[in-house]
Amino acid sequence: MTGAGVRSVGDLIDSLTRKVADFPEPGIQFKDLTPVFADREAMTAVTHALADIASAADLVAGIDSRGFLAAAAVAGRLGTGVLAIRKAGKLPPPVHSERYDLEYGTATLEIPADGIDLRGRRVVIIDDVLATGGTLGAATRLLERVGADVTAAAVVIELTALGGREAVAPLRVHSLSRA
Repeated sequence: MTGAGVRSVGDLIDSLTRKVADFPEPGIQFKDLTPVFADREAMTAVTHALADIASAADLVAGIDSRGFLAAAAVAGRLGTGVLAIRKAGKLPPPVHSERYDLEYGTATLEIPADGIDLRGRRVVIIDDVLATGGTLGAATRLLERVGADVTAAAVVIELTALGGREAVAPLRVHSLSRA
């Protein structure tokens, strides 16, 4: 508790995160933030904390799909645009893409190749969970390849034992909660 009965953002996240064993594959413990995002106090606290981190950004980029929720809320609070970094096959062509490994397979991220000029824009990437760093690393490489200046990343929960922060170094990573 902080102050007179007010819980910290980390406490709110920890108390509301649902832990799901063996999803999406055996041996993986999934951190479901749906209850965090559905809770008025928690979502407000998460949005404010992430907006503080992203305050100097020209654009906030959210990673498919739960990162979209937080990134859109942050962009609304900051008065910036939001870019959805999508999983493969969700955007019409042409797209820029980046393939990467994750803890339970491989995947590809995409952004539009037309209609958005990212050159020189200061971007903060937002996602729900930092695990091994594969997704965040791919998003960073994708944005930098098209000329964006990725200044930082912010995540709601960081799974510290999986080494994601080290995998994306020297990118500055901010986490609201660590598990």
